[in-house]
Amino acid sequence: MAALAAAIRRWASELGFSALSIGEAKLPPAVGEDLQRWLAAGFHGGMDYMARHAHMRIHPAELMPNVSRVISVRMHYWPLASPAAEVLGNGALAYVSRYALGRDYHKFVRARLQKLAERITRTVPASTRIFTDSAPVLETEFAQRSGLGWRGKHTLLIARDPGSPPSSGSCFFIGEIFIDLPLPVDAPAANHCGRCTACLAACPTGAIVAPYRLDARRCISYLTIEHPGSIPESLRPLIGNRIYGCDDCQLVCPWNRCAPQSDDFTVRNGLDSASLVSLFAWGEAEFLQRTAGSPIRRIGHERWLRNIAVALGNAPRSPELLAALRVRAGDASALVREHVGWALERQGSSKTAEISNAKIGTD
Repeated sequence: MAALAAAIRRWASELGFSALSIGEAKLPPAVGEDLQRWLAAGFHGGMDYMARHAHMRIHPAELMPNVSRVISVRMHYWPLASPAAEVLGNGALAYVSRYALGRDYHKFVRARLQKLAERITRTVPASTRIFTDSAPVLETEFAQRSGLGWRGKHTLLIARDPGSPPSSGSCFFIGEIFIDLPLPVDAPAANHCGRCTACLAACPTGAIVAPYRLDARRCISYLTIEHPGSIPESLRPLIGNRIYGCDDCQLVCPWNRCAPQSDDFTVRNGLDSASLVSLFAWGEAEFLQRTAGSPIRRIGHERWLRNIAVALGNAPRSPELLAALRVRAGDASALVREHVGWALERQGSSKTAEISNAKIGTD
């Protein structure tokens, strides 16, 4: 088993994974109790599946009855892109979380995991099941317990790898292979956050309510991706120009100063520094065409326009901006109309007049 584990690490590296760890396929009762407290507080927001499948998250055997070990892997994603701080500092530009600028990681990481699992089962008789943010698996919990990294105060996994130069940070994807072999397990990683609370202070909406505790209802990633309805008005000004996700808690993390870049998730459609006005002009057909193979497609065109409308409401006023909002003031979607109306009012324009003008074509 030790020789096989060493071979699996080598194969994972050949497939582009930056690290691999092996842990037991069981969690202590305290993990389940903490999850239940988080759910009871309502911090999962509208993600009902978090509560619906809580039992599976706590008991991996519900997903694979004969599972013995969880193999966790990580793959760096930070692309060569326009500096995040510069985009966030220019209200006329759209900020897209750096992980979503290129191809869909679900498919890419899953395909690599599938190759790794197949390599294992060609070598020894084994049953496996792979996951990439695709099932009720407490990924970060398994990863930290097997030493892939430690849970940061922003709740994301952070890693520190030796080398010259060293690599570290939280800008990577996680995936798992459940396996029925008693492979030797790795020791947990030590927590190196110390007294630092930079991520808590940096969160634009105060979603990190305490170290290691996130209220998804206030998280910009949740609001712009998972949340299907109207974004609470009190939070809209805090979203700024972030139209898909948020990286603020990672951008300030000292460990990400040495985060390596990846060539696997190359920027598509110039989304690393596109203008809000240009993206707001995408019709549904163009949206679907341009986001093919991208994680962004999952939110759909309606939420895409909703998010950009909020950002336009927060952007510097300009004739181009107002013209773009007026075009959408009479949109067929009530959700889009609501957020466009808010943006127009925030820009000092009359909501009623703009909608009326858009309908009769007089503006």
